[in-house]
Amino acid sequence: MKENDTNMVMMDGSEAAAWVAYKVSEICAIYPITPSSNMAELADEWASKQIPNIWGDIPTVMEMQHEGGAAGAVHGALQAGALSTTFTASQGLMLMLPNMYKIAGELTSAVFHVAARALAAQGLSIFGDHQDVMAARTTGFAMLSAASVQQAQDMAMIAHAATLEARVPFIHFLDGFRTSHEVNKISRLTDDQIRGMIDDRLVRAHRARALNPDRPIMRGTAQNPDTYFQGRESVNGWYDRVPDIVENAMARFARLTGRRYRLVEYYGADSATHVLVVMGSAASTVRQTVDSLNQQGGRYGVVTVHLYRPFPAEALVKALPASVKFVTVLDRTKEPGANGEPLYHDTLGALVCALQQGKIDRLPTISGGRYGLSSKEFTPAMVKAVYEQQQQPAARRFFTIGIHDDVTHLSLDWDETWHIEPDNQVRALFFGLGADGTVGANKNSIKIIGELPEYHAQGYFVYDSKKSGSRTTSHLRFGPSPIDSPYLISAANFIGCHQFNFIETLDLLTYAAPGATLLLNSPWGPDEVLHHLPAGVQQQLRQKQVALYVINAAEVARENGMGSRINTIMQTCFFALSKVMAKERAIALIKKSIEKSYLRKGQAVVDKNFAAVDAALANLHRVEIPPQTRSSAESGWHVSPEAPRFVREVTAEMLQDRGDRIPVSMIPSDGTWPTATSQWEKRDIALTIPQWREDLCIQCGNCSFVCPHAAIRAKFYHQDLLSGAPEGFKSAPISARGFPDTRYTLQVYPQDCTGCNLCVNACPVRAKDADGAEIRAINMVDKLPVLEQEKSALAWFRTIPWPARSTIDFSTVRGVQYLEPLFEFSGACSGCGETPYLKTLTQLFGDRMMVANATGCSSIYGGNLPTTPWSQNRDGKGPAWSNSLFEDNAEFGLGFRLTADHHRHQAAQALQALAPELGEALVDEIINAPQQIESDIYRQRQRLQRVREKLADNQSEQAQNLRSMLDHLVRRSVWIVGGDGWAYDIGSSGLDHALASGRDINILVMDTEVYSNTGGQMSKSTPLGATARFAAGGKTMAKKDIVLQAISYGNVYVARVAFGANPQQTLQAIREAEAYPGPSLIVAYSHCIAHGIDMTLGLEQQHRAVASGHWPLVRYNPVLRENGSNPFTLDNLRPTLPLYEYRRHETRFMALMQQNPQEAERLMAIAQSVAHQKWATYENLAMRPASTFHPDARR
Repeated sequence: MKENDTNMVMMDGSEAAAWVAYKVSEICAIYPITPSSNMAELADEWASKQIPNIWGDIPTVMEMQHEGGAAGAVHGALQAGALSTTFTASQGLMLMLPNMYKIAGELTSAVFHVAARALAAQGLSIFGDHQDVMAARTTGFAMLSAASVQQAQDMAMIAHAATLEARVPFIHFLDGFRTSHEVNKISRLTDDQIRGMIDDRLVRAHRARALNPDRPIMRGTAQNPDTYFQGRESVNGWYDRVPDIVENAMARFARLTGRRYRLVEYYGADSATHVLVVMGSAASTVRQTVDSLNQQGGRYGVVTVHLYRPFPAEALVKALPASVKFVTVLDRTKEPGANGEPLYHDTLGALVCALQQGKIDRLPTISGGRYGLSSKEFTPAMVKAVYEQQQQPAARRFFTIGIHDDVTHLSLDWDETWHIEPDNQVRALFFGLGADGTVGANKNSIKIIGELPEYHAQGYFVYDSKKSGSRTTSHLRFGPSPIDSPYLISAANFIGCHQFNFIETLDLLTYAAPGATLLLNSPWGPDEVLHHLPAGVQQQLRQKQVALYVINAAEVARENGMGSRINTIMQTCFFALSKVMAKERAIALIKKSIEKSYLRKGQAVVDKNFAAVDAALANLHRVEIPPQTRSSAESGWHVSPEAPRFVREVTAEMLQDRGDRIPVSMIPSDGTWPTATSQWEKRDIALTIPQWREDLCIQCGNCSFVCPHAAIRAKFYHQDLLSGAPEGFKSAPISARGFPDTRYTLQVYPQDCTGCNLCVNACPVRAKDADGAEIRAINMVDKLPVLEQEKSALAWFRTIPWPARSTIDFSTVRGVQYLEPLFEFSGACSGCGETPYLKTLTQLFGDRMMVANATGCSSIYGGNLPTTPWSQNRDGKGPAWSNSLFEDNAEFGLGFRLTADHHRHQAAQALQALAPELGEALVDEIINAPQQIESDIYRQRQRLQRVREKLADNQSEQAQNLRSMLDHLVRRSVWIVGGDGWAYDIGSSGLDHALASGRDINILVMDTEVYSNTGGQMSKSTPLGATARFAAGGKTMAKKDIVLQAISYGNVYVARVAFGANPQQTLQAIREAEAYPGPSLIVAYSHCIAHGIDMTLGLEQQHRAVASGHWPLVRYNPVLRENGSNPFTLDNLRPTLPLYEYRRHETRFMALMQQNPQEAERLMAIAQSVAHQKWATYENLAMRPASTFHPDARR
């Protein structure tokens, strides 16, 4: 990097790569997948802002239905002569592979940009490694690796330049998250520099090779054995030229920018005896370690491979110093069953070939190691361990680093206390909650500091893959020199703890350097806080001489009109305490940034933020640490001793950020994990929780029905069970007549509640308190004053048994509240609009459910470790859950049904074969028993228990075979669930095929009308006029109506529901769908944080969606058609609200009003017309005679 470079900017690796790709492309075909989505979103945003490429043209950006479609569109665009690109990762790249073979086979210039990520194997991981790109190494694409944010831009440029000359397509890859999401200061290429890399003669040659009816040719022929082999070999010369072409492009790039790259780069001692070979971001970690070790007299080096395909064997051999005795190759991938990983094999082959050809006189000792899978941390201490241990006589040929392998004993030990970071850096760690603004504020801090000429900055943000409300950790470095440290901070000068409970649940001070500063957001002031800090924390504060500061940021935010957003307040405190720069200068820069960010929202918003900045400084207090511990707090978070052993030994370690320490032997090898674990987590993130007023409650069940986290539950029970109840335990007489001895209790789970407020909004009771303020039968109160009482009440509530299911009315919301939920305490957003549907399913059918879950929000909050909300009843029964992929979920779930039906048939045959022993009457009852309602299921289970008892002593093959399938004689309830991205787009064809199968499957589409999980991209469910990522200028296509599509089959039960608008209709539809002996589809309105709404008002927005005609509530029941009745029912009245009244409460619609009012008004008018037409269509269906609907031909 040139010291006088004035084009220095702060950006992440995704933007760095996408900027080049956009500037030199004409067509971008895209599809969202983490962590590459940002690249595609930026391309779409730039196009919507009419930012031109280097030829003054606006690239065409098109979102496809899945990555295979994106690759197909790129392939077609390339064949038609356009410069085309795409962005992808992981499973997305896997879907592109078939087209990639074609693109390479046709010698077509193109670049695919990949944020390299783990592949789903024993489990899904969104985090980074090289498994995906290594799976693509045989496609014929050249492969170029970037090792830093700067290189993400530079290698992208080199790849685009080289592919035009080479006619070989390129994968340009950067490490997912570690590089794609790292924010750093880089020298941004100017348009002139980009133009200097692209030869327009080669662009015209690319166009000249295009399909053109004026010069007709054909490609894509079918070839026979006589010529196919020769055709594959005919490309050899093209690939032989690629290394020189890339090297020349690198030289040209150096002349333009001053930054010189090579195919492989050696760094280290000239007389090194031990050299590591790596690709990607690990190279920087190794380089720093090499410097440190060599300063102490070591002789170490590192070879960084940039061009991986075609593999530059000759360049690698030349790069190694003649003195080398040991070569250790590190692969960020795993190839099970192989004798070493890909980079190891390529390096070994290069050295063996060089020896055979006489280019080297001896073969160094070569070993291979695996590291960093799924973004597993890779530190200088680990590098040091590799250097030291792999040159020992007893060194393993193959090893792992970064884990503890106590099964195959391949792992190396390392010294976690060894650090080499410079003293002139400020290293800061921030622990916050997703969506609390912490990450946004820290990105702003990076920008404020990093864009000053005398400073450099680096930011990296660690998320778990739960939703908002999960923990985020921000790693920020600041200093006077360039920062290239692609590993997490382990010795911080500053730690910001934005949620007080983290100080209890996590060992935060482990990461504190001696003399560090701890900023704690605390509900207790400087005089009280020590009494609430665990003794161990106080001891660490003393031992490390940590300066402790506290602020009640939540209170400051409330008093200054900031709601729950504490980010500005905590950011101000950081600048005041961190000494990155003078406090006065820092505050001035913060206010300048606030003005820039918020002035478009009005001066009042700016003034409010300014006031919060000033109030933050006024409310920031130093806490003196006394020589003796003052603590009445417990010793920190610990899992309940009642928890199962696996939870205590494995899950608890993961919950406390100690998962890296878990040895291989304790991890399930086939990806099978226990359910019912979220109950032990106790996230404790709500500031306010609901409190029940038993004197006002009408026991309607609405609050528990809408609760997204199953944190409010009701039971009825005999009054004798109140004997011994703790003081403050609440109950009321049951409101049903004829049960004078029965009591009712509504109980909140205080540490599992997220404080979303939906329960209060669902309560129909209106009353006045003593001061005349409106209250309801359930009201939000500050949690801390009532926490201990509620915990005591909950402990008692849990001892009360759930009512017998046979005594409950399943048909009403009031009745369902007494059914135990088997989906509880998920990691979904506070106020989530999806989870109430899943919870209700488990209350109704959970003990016999099989769930196929499409990848997306629901698979993450439902199946993301360390805990799962899918639970079990007291008999150990509960939903059996699995996730396959994103695109195949309907087919995956159909496989469940096929097996259940087949095994039921086999079980019936086995049962009949043993009828003489079991009794003909019993066997006949079991085989022919109705199983539509709960009492039927209960009786069937009793019959099967009698069979088990009769066969207890029968160990024959026949009896054992029957026992293995006996469970299938209870009707399985198969549910295929997912979001609209799956149902409307990537999995649309599979969903259609599953519905057309006629099989007894139930499909629940939780429709947020956007790709919620990957950040809010447009789907075919996105309404006309809405803005979304990939639709920055407003969507101009109407929402696809999969309800009408499914109805057209005639034998599919179909419903559109909205639990917030009509919970009873939702319940009825779910029960009818499950009872229907064929395929069913329920499309469920799911308000979402991605809509840009106040999530506490999600139920009101559902009401508006229905009342405006945006979301008509319908049911189509083929059974009614067979009975001579109209099967189509409209379950709400004609629209009473204009569509605008619904839309004006959501940012996704109003954003366009601010950006482009004229276009927004045009689309609004069309959307209103579409809503009227949709209602008219449905109204017509509701009024038609039964004979006009398709009959069910299956019967």
